[in-house]
Amino acid sequence: MSDTLTLSAETREQVGKGASRLLRREGRVPAVIYGNKADPVSIHLNERELQKLLNTGHFFNSVVMVNGERTLPKDVAFDVVTDRPLHVDFLRISEHATVTVQVPIVFVDEDEAPGLKRGGVLNIVRHELELVVDAAEIPDQIEISVKGLEVGDSLHISAVTLPQGATSAITDRDFTIATVVAPSALKSSEGDTETEVAGE
Repeated sequence: MSDTLTLSAETREQVGKGASRLLRREGRVPAVIYGNKADPVSIHLNERELQKLLNTGHFFNSVVMVNGERTLPKDVAFDVVTDRPLHVDFLRISEHATVTVQVPIVFVDEDEAPGLKRGGVLNIVRHELELVVDAAEIPDQIEISVKGLEVGDSLHISAVTLPQGATSAITDRDFTIATVVAPSALKSSEGDTETEVAGE
């Protein structure tokens, strides 16, 4: 389960581009907390503290306590040149709210996939799964086994065992997560053989 992260914030008295620019010059990042049938609150955060949490790789699938309020990060705007965070949106949630989060996928058992042993390549279609879960039970990651996969096999969401209480946010199709494809060297040598046969 992902850890609960903590951020301290101060209330923003002034909003607008000029005020935001001034805050950023002082090493602060403007943000807003909204949702859960309460008024939005404009705040600002310490950029260094925020950057530390962004670097964990679990920021978007963690509950973040902001000044004691339970929130879920929904969006971070970054400067296109410097990649510094410019603004953050936090969704206010109750302790056991049902939330939709992106959870990283980790593929395991690659040494037990015959297709990969023969030189096949794991073509990853999705690096994250969009899950609907209890806010108190957000998983850090989803481990997916590729055991037994041959070249040409595909791995679909229906083959994945999700943690108890978690469901896929996409329910209208059995989408592909990864496939095992033939290496380009193998493909080209097979193509050469076919050409030779056709020319005989």
